[in-house]
Amino acid sequence: MIILDRVTITYPGATQPALSDVSLHIPEGEMSLVIGPTGSGKSTLLGAMNGLVPHFTGGTLSGSVVVAGRDTAMHPPRDLADVVGVVRQDPMASFVTDTVEEELAYTMESLGIPPATMRQRVEETLDLLALEHLRDRALLTLSAGERQRVAIGAVLTAHPRLLVLDEPTSALDPAAAEEVLAALQRLVHDLGLTVVLAEHRLERVLEFADSVILLPGGGRSIRMGSPADIMRDSPIAPAVIRLGRAQGWQPLPLSVRDARRQAGALRQCVIDRAQHQVPHETQAQTSPAVPADLTVDVVKMTVGYSETPVLRDIDLTVRRGEVVAIMGRNGAGKSTLLRSLAGIHRPQRGSITVSGLDPAQLRGPALTTSIGMVPQDPMDILTFDRVDKECAQADLDTPATAGRAAALLSLLAPEIEPHQHPRDLSEGQRLALALAVVMSGVPHVVLLDEPTRGLDYAMKARLADQLRDMAAAGHSVLLATHDVELTAEVADRVIVLAQGSIVADGPVAQVVLASPVFAPTVAKVLQSPQLRDLPGFLPMTPESLSQLVGSP
Repeated sequence: MIILDRVTITYPGATQPALSDVSLHIPEGEMSLVIGPTGSGKSTLLGAMNGLVPHFTGGTLSGSVVVAGRDTAMHPPRDLADVVGVVRQDPMASFVTDTVEEELAYTMESLGIPPATMRQRVEETLDLLALEHLRDRALLTLSAGERQRVAIGAVLTAHPRLLVLDEPTSALDPAAAEEVLAALQRLVHDLGLTVVLAEHRLERVLEFADSVILLPGGGRSIRMGSPADIMRDSPIAPAVIRLGRAQGWQPLPLSVRDARRQAGALRQCVIDRAQHQVPHETQAQTSPAVPADLTVDVVKMTVGYSETPVLRDIDLTVRRGEVVAIMGRNGAGKSTLLRSLAGIHRPQRGSITVSGLDPAQLRGPALTTSIGMVPQDPMDILTFDRVDKECAQADLDTPATAGRAAALLSLLAPEIEPHQHPRDLSEGQRLALALAVVMSGVPHVVLLDEPTRGLDYAMKARLADQLRDMAAAGHSVLLATHDVELTAEVADRVIVLAQGSIVADGPVAQVVLASPVFAPTVAKVLQSPQLRDLPGFLPMTPESLSQLVGSP
């Protein structure tokens, strides 16, 4: 289906190729997972498969990329539209119509497919992806998971032989991500479609993949093999793999289910330690009392757009040095809550104070030193044509020491060059730049909206270190996230939103372990009736578990 032969791709002005001497073969009817550090060339590889690279992006391509018998050097994207379907990270960026049914039909209209055939394919796609009940819904009213399935359906109606997806679950809550991955698995198993997707959150998709393509970056050779072969020594590994390696499990587990089958002795060891070291009666945990050093105080806040409330009667307090994770399904109101705390949305009722001030009244340095917010789309706050200019302006906008933003960026993403244009960076690199710009001002309250979207595991670990350091220095951090592993690693407290209301608020162990959706990998592997009443004892990362029980 896909053959790359000695492919090298170099972008204009680049000092080294984005891909170098890549050769691989992806058979028809397989799901192939592309992994690698941020900026290693994953998006470039996907773009080469649909002709966008180099026809749209520019640059030079040597070697050959052949998809379904067509050489992409000789066939631009329009000549591949009937065999290659592309789904981007943000579905709304690719939608061109207003309703679900119209969007499913649009691609076929562009290809000149007869109306009778179009109608049949729309109905087939609605059934295949469980979208029939959404047929007449406006795209703007859909949840993120529903939008992603519609985006997949919109390219499927053209009956492509290859589906290319760039981080299709990065912005989805765990339940919505499972829906999308289940839909992709049906396409591979039932229709024989070839699927190639790039992902950073491997814990979600690894068990579904037939093969893994590892782009290690740094000029090292690309590797392709079965998930078990690649994960045996891959520097990029999700929690379930790190847990299996630490415990010496063979075969290496690729899913929570695989790990649970091998975790009997480990689970009993944890239970024994819990029973002997932690008295049962001390395990009940409650939310911390409201401290005197309060930085965020929200009282009976209601926020909406026009007459439609998005948040209802929110009561929230956050103290200095606290890291609070805000979780909930897509559309629950997480981003609206952060934007309200940043002063972007005024409450219809109730009040908000941040460090004793109304955030909507703050301007200039008073704002940047009190509140720093990184939105989901980093380009919303990046305005210059060079990375070094962004960093320099960040230092001028705040009382930060000159060079602080650049130093933070070098910690988060040392591979970024000062002369690069922010738009030429990968999604994760743009986010790292936005984080450095905002955090350089060392604001009292840091608001992060999906801060690990597009970040590889190494970058995420460096971000976690920065958040811990900021909290230790007395800064408050609120992050809206679907990343349960990050929550387990850095958060002190979790708030769960549903339909605009807070439905849970408490210590991490107490909240996430009670949820089958938001529990981290290690908790799912070790969960048992004996530990269910001891949530404060159960480790939630492979590293904390190894510290508790050691390695075999």
